[in-house]
Amino acid sequence: MNILFICHRLPFPPDRGGKIRPFYFIKHLHQSHQVTVVSLAETQEEVDNGHDLRKYCHEVIVEKMSSPVRWVKAFAGLPTSSPSSLRYFQSAKLMKRIHQLGEFDAVMVHCAFVAPYALTMNNAPLIMDFGDLDSGKLFEYEKFRAFPLSWAYGYEARKLRAYESWISNKAKFCTFTTPYELDEFGKFNDVTPRKVIPNGVNTNYFEWMDDVTYQSESLVFVGRLDYFPNEQGIQWFVRNVLPILQKVLPKVSLTIVGSNPSTDVQRLAEVPGIRVTGHVPDVRPFLREATLAIAPLHIARGVQNKILEAMAIGTPIVATEEAARGIHASEQQCLLIGKTPEDFAKQVVRVFKEAGLRRALSENGRKHIQNHYTWKQSMEILDQVLVETLNG
Repeated sequence: MNILFICHRLPFPPDRGGKIRPFYFIKHLHQSHQVTVVSLAETQEEVDNGHDLRKYCHEVIVEKMSSPVRWVKAFAGLPTSSPSSLRYFQSAKLMKRIHQLGEFDAVMVHCAFVAPYALTMNNAPLIMDFGDLDSGKLFEYEKFRAFPLSWAYGYEARKLRAYESWISNKAKFCTFTTPYELDEFGKFNDVTPRKVIPNGVNTNYFEWMDDVTYQSESLVFVGRLDYFPNEQGIQWFVRNVLPILQKVLPKVSLTIVGSNPSTDVQRLAEVPGIRVTGHVPDVRPFLREATLAIAPLHIARGVQNKILEAMAIGTPIVATEEAARGIHASEQQCLLIGKTPEDFAKQVVRVFKEAGLRRALSENGRKHIQNHYTWKQSMEILDQVLVETLNG
């Protein structure tokens, strides 16, 4: 089968949430089909870093569009009914190159932002992989930002939700990362076939280490640090939870691991016991060395890869309800949830003090990943979606 796969970020290397899912989709489809990947990149460095994606597909079509140009397009969309987020990814050059590609048996789009590129393929059935509903994330931003940003996010969220509803009716099938996203989708579309394809973990890469020696009373947070939900979450933890912990555990330490830390995040390194690493080539040593990982997010859609990876490697995790919402795992058996700063601190102390609890969380977390969150299982669902789409 000849498949066109369109995604908003060049999905290689698969080192962040918006790249991991489409990469594994493409890699799997390439085993049985001819896959042409279409994407955008902001810089030549991004294009060069994505060169090896060609090993996993038939052809890669990439168009460069710089960040300043994108923002000009996005701001131009403010007074219109068109979502600015769509305009941010709008490239006439890329659209022209797609027109020249010929016919395809199916078109798969990851992320609604680039769905307009698929509409030129009139004869090919569209599979819309929303992953997470981006309008839902913007509605959450509206709650956490001050005016006028709160108004801007709410305005964009409503425009994007209308577009998601419209494009979903053009699709033959829609897919999502979690039942939560599926249920929210059902509020505005109860007709188009839909299915959950969970994110997975490469359990060979994130291998459970039974005999690893971890640093006592140490915490780790992993995530891109120029991403607002991660910034907001880790700052909330340092302001509200860490002081409680320090009263009980004066030697507690926190390592914040992730690319492009903002100025505010970098300043957290001034707090005693906190280290901010910036970009690291491999997060696994940091996960293995920590007593536990934290996911203190209050803006969280879909499946948090940071939680899946920690569980796969055997590092116990304490998360907020919002961060854990997409992970169908038994609380107290696979992970711990802290609803308030006091509760979050209490759960951390439990793991520090109870070696048996840490061991149980480590073993149960790994087993849960193996049973429910491998890419092999998710790709079996993707194959079903293809068959159902082509069979009408």
